[in-house]
Amino acid sequence: MGSYYHPELKPSLISLHLRLSLSLSLFTLFVCIRLCLHLTAVRASRSLPYSSSSMAILRNIQSSFIKTPSPFFTFLFISPFTSLLSKLPSPRIHRPYSSSRPRSYIFVIFLLILLSLLGLSQLRLVSVSQNPIPCPSFPTLLSPPTSHPPFASLSSKNHEPVVLSRSATVPLPVHPVSGNATAEEAEFWAQPDGEGYRPCLDFTTQYRKASAKISKEKQKFLVVVVVGGLNQQKKQIVDAVIIARILEAALIVPVLEVDQVWKDESEFSEIFDVDHFKRTLQADVRVLSSLPSTHLSSKPIINGHMPDNVSPLWIRTKFLTELNRGGVLILRGMYSKLSKNLPLDLQKLRCKVAFLALRFTSPIQELGDKFARRMWIKGPYIALHLRLEKDVWVRSGCLTGLGPEHDDIIRKTRESQPQLLTERLNMTNTNRRLAGLCPLNALEVARLIKALGAPRTAQVYRAGGEPFGGALALQGLVREFPNIVTKEMLAKEGELIPYMNRSIVMAALDYIVSLSSDVFLASHGGNMGSAIQCFKWSMRKMIFSCLGHRAYVGHRKLLKPNKRGMIRLFENTSISEAEFRSITKKMHRRYQGQPEKRIDKGSSRDVIAYPVPECMCRHGIRSLLRS
Repeated sequence: MGSYYHPELKPSLISLHLRLSLSLSLFTLFVCIRLCLHLTAVRASRSLPYSSSSMAILRNIQSSFIKTPSPFFTFLFISPFTSLLSKLPSPRIHRPYSSSRPRSYIFVIFLLILLSLLGLSQLRLVSVSQNPIPCPSFPTLLSPPTSHPPFASLSSKNHEPVVLSRSATVPLPVHPVSGNATAEEAEFWAQPDGEGYRPCLDFTTQYRKASAKISKEKQKFLVVVVVGGLNQQKKQIVDAVIIARILEAALIVPVLEVDQVWKDESEFSEIFDVDHFKRTLQADVRVLSSLPSTHLSSKPIINGHMPDNVSPLWIRTKFLTELNRGGVLILRGMYSKLSKNLPLDLQKLRCKVAFLALRFTSPIQELGDKFARRMWIKGPYIALHLRLEKDVWVRSGCLTGLGPEHDDIIRKTRESQPQLLTERLNMTNTNRRLAGLCPLNALEVARLIKALGAPRTAQVYRAGGEPFGGALALQGLVREFPNIVTKEMLAKEGELIPYMNRSIVMAALDYIVSLSSDVFLASHGGNMGSAIQCFKWSMRKMIFSCLGHRAYVGHRKLLKPNKRGMIRLFENTSISEAEFRSITKKMHRRYQGQPEKRIDKGSSRDVIAYPVPECMCRHGIRSLLRS
């Protein structure tokens, strides 16, 4: 499977295209007029005696259309094109009449009119195509490095390459299955069937018409303060753009608040490419770096709380009147409060922001790409986002599995900070685990991927922070899969020094490497997992981010552990290893990143995690013609 790419029309190229098309059209029309005048003069010369009066009549005929030439026609008369026109025979010179000559002139006139119509049609096509992002065509953004011999080809024979926008963050291509792999290993590395789905962000005519006004808004401004980790921030930024569009307000580049857990003081411009963000959304929402001076003295409306699942109507009813009066609205603490079921154009805009507009800054993206290439060059790899950090155990209310000493530390922290417990308070540790509410530990993850066919020699990239318990927490995984790599191990001397105290940047590097992996798995729901799918709180955000992004770039393999089923299986000591493998494979057959429609399971699914069908369409005749 290759990378994705949508061809984009850059403003400078569009402008040049417009000028050339306009010049071609006007010039051909001018030539047609000159030829018509000439034919008229020729016919007149046949029917009039060659006297001074007849010559005057002919001159009047030629000058009757343009008494005072415009600067444009003056330009044409002094341009090189006049050499073509000057070769036309003068009507003053008497020549024998030939019936074939006027017919040939008529044929030339017909061709020139056809050319002018073609030029005018190009003007129309260019003006219409500036806004929508069509279904795909090809090439890759990242030229893959020289591959390891068993993985020399850049695309799997079962997956045609797919294309994304130049503005998108694109992964390296997946490796084709090696001919030396066993049947079980081949099944593990094989990618899911994408069923022909490709990115498709065509906005409606009504949306594009409204954009003309909204994208130039100068009276209403939305300021959004976002909190949390990387993927929590991304979700809130997506919602900020949607709310700005709903309110028809200009959006100020979001403010990143320092989070008590992440403790990263980075600003938006230090994480994301601001110019790219503005440029990508210029047809949807006006984005400014700061409030204009005319509104600095305005008394803003500040809202620190929104109910869950709010609709566009609620947003307008709550804020629009006061925003029109005051001009500035400040929102904070949004936490993905918008409804998951928005009008189609707004769903598409969500995808556009998440997958195209939010691109990391060049230094972060380039370093992440280097790490991904260093993994990729050695063959296929698995990315594991192990949710084993101390705050995860505290928040989930689960036991660590590392023994009484570690469990006692977590219990005391939880008792001193009860507000951190996010799961059900009325459940025991055992019931939480059996209900699938606890992270899988390192040994459980190792048993899961081994049962699914991962070879012992597989490269494993470990994303995420340092696990609570250190090396002890990872023993079970290292014993089964010794080739474990982290970003710290991939980095050359000095590469990570600028980012050592910037946890958001570290998460971004994990995200980039995980996106290019052949297989991705998160041990617990979270935002990297939904993004890369895949967290309900900070962890669910990476999964949220990753699941949707992997789908958008071609439904790359993403394993979603059935924790409730697997916990019972782990504790069943009566079954053989062969039975364990067979049951595990059957349990996860439909949880490997295949296309899943967002609307199949009601309204709780986010389009950023499940972009089918709003943001991805089947690749058929229509999309082939458009590409």
